[in-house]
Amino acid sequence: MDADDKPIVTTTDAAKILGVSVRTAQLLIEGGSIPSWKTPGGHRRVYRSDVMALVRGEDFRVTPASARVIVIARAERLPALTTALERAPTCFVEAYPDPFAALLDIGGRSPAAVVIDAGSFALADGLLRALGSDAALQHTALLVVGPEPRRIAAETAGDTGRVRFIETLDDLPGAAEAAVLGPLPPSPGVEAGALFPVPGNEAQRLVALERSGLVDTPPEDAFDRLTWLAAQTLGMPIALITLLTPTRQWFKSRQGLDMAETPRSWAFCNHTIVQNRCLVSEDLSQDPRFSDNPAVARAPHFRFYAGCPITDPDGFSLGSLCVIDTRPNTLDDTRKAILSNLAALVSDEIRLRSTDTRLRRAMDALDRKPG
Repeated sequence: MDADDKPIVTTTDAAKILGVSVRTAQLLIEGGSIPSWKTPGGHRRVYRSDVMALVRGEDFRVTPASARVIVIARAERLPALTTALERAPTCFVEAYPDPFAALLDIGGRSPAAVVIDAGSFALADGLLRALGSDAALQHTALLVVGPEPRRIAAETAGDTGRVRFIETLDDLPGAAEAAVLGPLPPSPGVEAGALFPVPGNEAQRLVALERSGLVDTPPEDAFDRLTWLAAQTLGMPIALITLLTPTRQWFKSRQGLDMAETPRSWAFCNHTIVQNRCLVSEDLSQDPRFSDNPAVARAPHFRFYAGCPITDPDGFSLGSLCVIDTRPNTLDDTRKAILSNLAALVSDEIRLRSTDTRLRRAMDALDRKPG
């Protein structure tokens, strides 16, 4: 039987059909985006029909393709909602007091969930109905928060099955996490005796990292300028842009450090991406999370770390922008804000590259169209 007609294919065959690397195909299969099974010899096999469904966009979100959670509420209500979502560390939260600005952003790239504060807008039912009827958002969960929210667009909930009514803010983090993680069991997070902590959406995060195409690429001025600015502005001897693979911490850009990578277990940034916000350790040797780390206990004897997550267009944390010192140190609020804003610029650069790649692919597809 010709390879193109085989109903059951290998991981390598699936990679060729999808036009991705074998590693990306492995991550899609292991993450659950393509149903699979193991042969008696331990090799993964998948149905060609499931791979083709992925190509056509059918059932692609078995493993959710976004970590973004869009929050729409009045300005005075946004702090309460975003504070509640801090307990959902796999979520990348974007808050909007203006529904129309939110709709523009949602239309650009489908999020995992949209949170609507039922009491914030007189037209909340119309907003929910518009989102529920958008075919491009068929895999986006719609979370309606507020007292007695079932008065809002009950017919929309019946039509889509995607609307969940959240009675209290205590229930919001769990609902948002469920939207991001989908049916997959969460990764274990920080466990006693584990080599390093991992975020709950690690499988999806690794797919996003592979999709970025950044790992093991040459140095680039766009990133090197940002690590140089971080080191100079914050007065630190070392600044890094780190990317966390399954086994390695690889440095896309580095200032003040000769090594190009470390084992993943050495990465202080593991803790940064787990909590999904900036992390500061003023004295690593006194911090129980890091005191036994080889880079702390032995040469180069690191003592200070501060890092902020860097994210892809779908909100997955790929690694961090971090600064390191060989002496205990601290960052005041202003310098923390500088590091956070520089990390946001790194994320913006990654997103611009992703957008450019998508546009090039779209143009190539148009060029290949007959006539």
